[in-house]
Amino acid sequence: MTQFDVVDHPNPTPAERIAEVLQNPGFGTNFSDRTAVVDWTADAGWHNARIEPYGPISLDPAASVLHYAQEIFEGMKAYRHADGSIYTFRPEANAARMNKSARRLALPEMDQELFLASLEQLVAVDRDWVPSGEGEALYLRPFMFATEAFLGVRPAKEVSYRVIASPAGNYFGGELKPVRIWVSRDYSRAAPGGTGDAKTGGNYAASLAPQQQAIEKGCDQVLFLDPLHDNAIEELGGMNVFLVTNDGRLLTPQLTGTILEGVTRSSVIQLAQDRGLRVEERRITLEEWDRGVSDGTITEVFACGTAAVITPIGELVDGEKTIASTGTGEVTQAIREELLGIQTGTVEDRHGWLHKLA
Repeated sequence: MTQFDVVDHPNPTPAERIAEVLQNPGFGTNFSDRTAVVDWTADAGWHNARIEPYGPISLDPAASVLHYAQEIFEGMKAYRHADGSIYTFRPEANAARMNKSARRLALPEMDQELFLASLEQLVAVDRDWVPSGEGEALYLRPFMFATEAFLGVRPAKEVSYRVIASPAGNYFGGELKPVRIWVSRDYSRAAPGGTGDAKTGGNYAASLAPQQQAIEKGCDQVLFLDPLHDNAIEELGGMNVFLVTNDGRLLTPQLTGTILEGVTRSSVIQLAQDRGLRVEERRITLEEWDRGVSDGTITEVFACGTAAVITPIGELVDGEKTIASTGTGEVTQAIREELLGIQTGTVEDRHGWLHKLA
């Protein structure tokens, strides 16, 4: 395993302050003391792996990422189990997806071993930041960006890979409750041949205007459609969508290159199949969703992602029309409890998804 050099921290956070943060971790607002860093150049490849104090990044004003958005990232969580050990969930899948994103954004791929080592060695030194409350975890954010100072339009020859960590509570706050979703008719998230199936910041930047529109309409998230295929549903701003039917099926939009291949999504599919549900990955139109809720064919609707895990969808707002579902249904609740149980070590990990970090 690649060994990361550990740079001394001149002023680590006092234990009392860490305990204060973990009392109410929120999401993405507090960060652990350190960051994992690996440099890449076209000549030397990946090198100079280190764990250094968390802090500002110095960039040349001509750094490629600032001009051409050559950047990708991942997201996963580290969970503290009852015996104090710390595990993450399917990091190999995150490593594979990051390399897929790297290929699309013309960034260098990273060996899985180095990717896993960056997580393990960061969490080993910052393990005190992993909360232990129900539904809480340490959110890990690996990311890669072009640092070369060059204004020509070509792949950068200098890149930085980093991992930061942030204590996280419930993504939507408080107890589990159905969310309200706004249907975007003015914006598209991605296009065929674009970067829709890459986890890159530009996709999320493009979702912010419709997300703001959703909030103005009193909604929590936005649903994007595929206008080229009869307004087939795609995904939320950062989550995949599932519909449960009254005849034992689980429907979800198929991966066509415009939808991100979620790790939580594939896990939900496996757990649903374990329960005997027939999973259908296909195009699902907004009309089918509306009709199914109206005639009782569709009994539950939920969204999933790393940050929120599984969240029931209560209302879908399409202009002046609202499609209401039943809220947190039996299937949604069961899959959510099993998935969280596996992640936190209270349910058997039948598929070998857990990876020990510390």
